[in-house]
Amino acid sequence: MTPYQRPAGAAVPSAVRRTVAMLATSQALAMTGMSLTVTVAALAGEHLAPDPRLATVPLALQATASTLATVPAALLMRRIGRRAGFLSGQGVGATGAALATLALCRGSFVLLALGSALMGVHNAFWQYYRFAAAETASDAFRSRAISLVLAGGVVAALLGPELAKRGRDLIDAAPFAGSYAIVGLLCLIAVVVLTRLHLAPPPPAQRRGGRPLAVIASQPRFWVAVTAAAMGYAVMVLLMTATPLAMRAHHHPFSDTAFVVQWHVLAMFAPSFFTGGLIRRFGVVPILTAGLALNLACVGINLSGQTLNQFWLALFLLGVGWNFLFIGGTTLLTETYRPEEGTKVQALNDFIVFGLVTVATFSSGVLQSTLGWRAINLAVLAPLGLCLFAVVWLQTRPRPAVDPG
Repeated sequence: MTPYQRPAGAAVPSAVRRTVAMLATSQALAMTGMSLTVTVAALAGEHLAPDPRLATVPLALQATASTLATVPAALLMRRIGRRAGFLSGQGVGATGAALATLALCRGSFVLLALGSALMGVHNAFWQYYRFAAAETASDAFRSRAISLVLAGGVVAALLGPELAKRGRDLIDAAPFAGSYAIVGLLCLIAVVVLTRLHLAPPPPAQRRGGRPLAVIASQPRFWVAVTAAAMGYAVMVLLMTATPLAMRAHHHPFSDTAFVVQWHVLAMFAPSFFTGGLIRRFGVVPILTAGLALNLACVGINLSGQTLNQFWLALFLLGVGWNFLFIGGTTLLTETYRPEEGTKVQALNDFIVFGLVTVATFSSGVLQSTLGWRAINLAVLAPLGLCLFAVVWLQTRPRPAVDPG
């Protein structure tokens, strides 16, 4: 058995399976809303903005608010419990969607920006669904629980853009207002699901104490886990958001771009049905290594040409690579802390990960327009190479006798 490979475990209790299924359902609803919002946000912003250059401000505020709310959301859930925190997040999301709907009905760009920011805060809460699943699962089932929750993205990939189209003209004389109204409805449906979720509040002993964060963060496994998830996510966002611009520059029609992006999103989440099983069988480090290899293959294909098939295959491999890195990094992270330390470690991890994602989101278009497609792909080789070195190095280290710390 290789380091970091888990032994086979006993049968998973039905209560745990039910909890994971409900978290996966909630994740599917949340990600469908996010997919819908991303589809229409720039167009809605352009419709209301006093200056076309401000069209993406609402989406930028949503991403920024999500990053800034990561730590407060974790601290709130540590105090009031996971379920109450998740319900609070859905309430914020429904409020934000209602404000955005009202903004489009009244023609208020400022109100749209405020609603988008609240939806970003909502996004920070549901990002912790995967950790809630990990906390309910045994060691043997943990990686699979995480991956099954993230599998909700498959629903989002198929349903989000379709709901965006159907909601565009749902409210007369207010384009896109119906789309945001649907986001609010998805939040309310999630509230119904979450009220049936049984997650015990953390005992007082787990609301405080544990080792200092600096001590936990000094573990090699911690930094490899964070680096794999953060670099994998940032590189994925950078290349994904630049791809439509690169395809347009190489005279591909929008229908081809939509085809490539849809397959990419499916590749991001469809492997979640078996990634946990692969981690359980082969260990987390080989899966991280495979994810990085897929990322490097994506870059190689992007550098080799700009045909439709090359764009499609590259982004497909990028999606699967992201899945392996994000689920693998999350699984490895759960091995670095004790129960009473989980909140602060998870908060730091997600702040780093989604902070880098926000930077990648803002910089992708600028880099594509100033440096070009080839330069972007060459640039990501450095972080990918560094991450690959760290993962391979970790594989050579003995597993600590006591896990964690």
